[in-house]
Amino acid sequence: MSKKSALLIMFFILGTLLLFHVLIFTQVIPYDIVWAGKLKSVEEMKSFELVSILINGFILTVLGVKYKLLLQNKTNKLIDILIWLFVVFFTLNTVGNLFSKSILELVLGCFVTLISAILCYIIVRKD
Repeated sequence: MSKKSALLIMFFILGTLLLFHVLIFTQVIPYDIVWAGKLKSVEEMKSFELVSILINGFILTVLGVKYKLLLQNKTNKLIDILIWLFVVFFTLNTVGNLFSKSILELVLGCFVTLISAILCYIIVRKD
C-alpha cells in the first residue's frame, strides 16, 4: 500500500471518529459505550470527549501536513516523529480497548485502532 493511500484511509477513519466523538459530546450517542464504560457523569464525559476531539484534530492536522509534504516530495523529521508517536498511541489504545465493558468498543475500537496503527506505520516507514 502506498503512503498516499494510507493517508487517505486515515483521513476517512479520523473524520469518522471525529464525527462519532462530536455525537457523543452532544449526547446524540450515549456515552456509556466509550471509555471502557467507566464514565460516571455527563461532566466527566464532556472532559474526556473534548480531549478526544482535540487529539483527533491534532492527528488530522499532522497527517494533513504529511500529505502536503508527500505531494511536494519533501520530508520533515518532526512530523515523522509525531507519526511514530501515533503508531505507539494507536497500539496502546488497541490494548486498552481489549478491556472495554462495551462489546462495540471491544470489537470495533480494537479493529479501528489496530488498523490506524498499521496505516500510520505505513505512512512513516522508510521507502
